[in-house]
Amino acid sequence: MEHLVWGPDPVLISFMGVKIHWYGVLFAVAITAGFQVMKRMYIKENLDIESLDNLLIYCVVGIIVGARLAHCMFYDPTYYFAHPLKILAIWEGGLASHGGGLGAILALYYYQRKVKLPFLFLLDRLAIATAIFGFFVRMANFANSEILGDPTTQAWGIIFARVDMLPRHPAQLYEAFAYLAIFIGLYALYQYTQIKQRHGAIFGLFLVSVFSARIAIESIKVSQAAYSETVLSAGQLLSLPFLAVGLVLLFLAYRKPRV
Repeated sequence: MEHLVWGPDPVLISFMGVKIHWYGVLFAVAITAGFQVMKRMYIKENLDIESLDNLLIYCVVGIIVGARLAHCMFYDPTYYFAHPLKILAIWEGGLASHGGGLGAILALYYYQRKVKLPFLFLLDRLAIATAIFGFFVRMANFANSEILGDPTTQAWGIIFARVDMLPRHPAQLYEAFAYLAIFIGLYALYQYTQIKQRHGAIFGLFLVSVFSARIAIESIKVSQAAYSETVLSAGQLLSLPFLAVGLVLLFLAYRKPRV
């Protein structure tokens, strides 16, 4: 059985000592796509578009700082406690999406205090933008041959030549297309139903769907933690609180009248 062999150069362009990586380009595309989705919703609801520039800056900083700290604390704490300056070495890789999510939420809280819009109202809309952001980030992981799946004999297994010659589950693609489907579903609900009138419902549904997919896909991923894991992986354990919060938000959103 022949499998797709994947192993492109992670550097897209190299010119006069300056290197532009596929990961960086796709991360920038992820931010741009999320921003454009938020802008479209702001226009639809006659909100202040100019304030989105501030939200973009806050979220980018929150995502990067949160994702880096979470990776250091939850995936390889022994190494980073022994080498604290390495926490700043983001260019060496190591970003955890759970921490990035928390960073974005904290950034949104700071932004919300300035624009005086309901926090859950903003979270609902940011959730939709985050889903498409997640799609492009996982495609960046695929381009970089990272966040690998376990070896498989399935026909769709991919050989990541920069790692080894074993056909593996393309876990990055599983997650990427799960997030794309979640984005399409949430945006359709926002456009064509009354769910947006129940503050917290879209964000709750986002948390439930994203972290249910994450828990399922983690079961066929190569462990990213530098320590021995138990029945559940670090990624699955970190997903459980988000899943629980999503269920609570959905319950609360539909228990009270529409706003």
